[in-house]
Amino acid sequence: MGRYIYLDNNGTTEMDAEVISFMHQYESLYGNASSMHSLGRNAAAGIDWARGEVAKLIDGDESGVYFTSGATESNNTVFSIFRDLIDDGSSRNRIVLSSVEHPASIETAKYLRKRGYNVDFAPVDHSGRLDLDKYKALMGDDVCFVSVMVGNNESGTIQPVKEAAEIAHSSGAYFHTDATQAIGKIPVSVREIGADYLSLSGHKFYGPKGIGVLYAAPSVPMRPFIHGGHQENGMRAGTYNNQAIYGLGKAAELALKNIEYEHTMLWQMREALRKGILDRIPDVIVNGSDNPEYCLPGTLNVSFAGAEGESILLYLDLEGIAVSTGSACATGSLEPSYVLLAAGLDTELAHGSIRFSFGRFNTMEDVDYVLEKLPPIIDRIRKMSTRR
Repeated sequence: MGRYIYLDNNGTTEMDAEVISFMHQYESLYGNASSMHSLGRNAAAGIDWARGEVAKLIDGDESGVYFTSGATESNNTVFSIFRDLIDDGSSRNRIVLSSVEHPASIETAKYLRKRGYNVDFAPVDHSGRLDLDKYKALMGDDVCFVSVMVGNNESGTIQPVKEAAEIAHSSGAYFHTDATQAIGKIPVSVREIGADYLSLSGHKFYGPKGIGVLYAAPSVPMRPFIHGGHQENGMRAGTYNNQAIYGLGKAAELALKNIEYEHTMLWQMREALRKGILDRIPDVIVNGSDNPEYCLPGTLNVSFAGAEGESILLYLDLEGIAVSTGSACATGSLEPSYVLLAAGLDTELAHGSIRFSFGRFNTMEDVDYVLEKLPPIIDRIRKMSTRR
């Protein structure tokens, strides 16, 4: 293949060369970090360093950083903690989450509801942003915890997590936020948000796959989520994945260092593509918020009337452009995006949506190439469509 433009960075990111080099540099630290000999102690020191880098990135305490396999495990763990508390007889037996959470939370909540647990989904407005009035109306002294993500992986809409946390706390509930898509793109502070729990994945900010974090603030409920050894203060047993943890630490260090520059760069490319599409292609809708303060830089979700998203994706792929029709975790589903439907988009337009997500290694030349190839593709698909 010749030129290839990767615009699916919300699905996963390419590992940064500095992260790869760093991981290779410390391949000799293969010892079991739980062992008392020098090789084990040296491995443990590297893990402690990485824990500190993650803590600095999210403005949290090192003691609250628990390494997991990724945000999916982290999200599931929070639900499991409160399921156990409910099973133990807690009078707080209701869970509330936004209707546009990642499948790692949505599907877990649906499973719990099917098993008889009380779960409510808070609605969003036309931009996909949490409706705070309706959310507040769901609060009560029976709510145990709330989950609202920082930024949506499909629409790019940034949620009012600080306000949502304050509302949850005012009713005595704990607050969890999935920060996976926001890390490295906008500042994320667990202290400023007031989050009791936070989830993230390393592969979404140029680190390795299969490694993530559950952050838990001091004194919040915790239960062992993998039983066995004493690792992670007895909360997650199993031998440490040294190299992946070191890579996550390096990725966190780079993310914090480069966040202002990357925010600016990603927003400029996103806006150039948005304006170019609106100038060159008729009958399109830009999904998500039109307020820059409420939109993740680098994420652009567009619906093309009269064109199927899967067809657009495949034609773009033939031209060497990788995009997505929504969440990578929903690939293979023929159903329209529940995120866009929750924001009031009709089914046909939801089927015709494409998510362009920029990253660290994209350039303005990539935008120009997409704007060269996309308009004739949309025109061709619309002419073939039986609906037009």
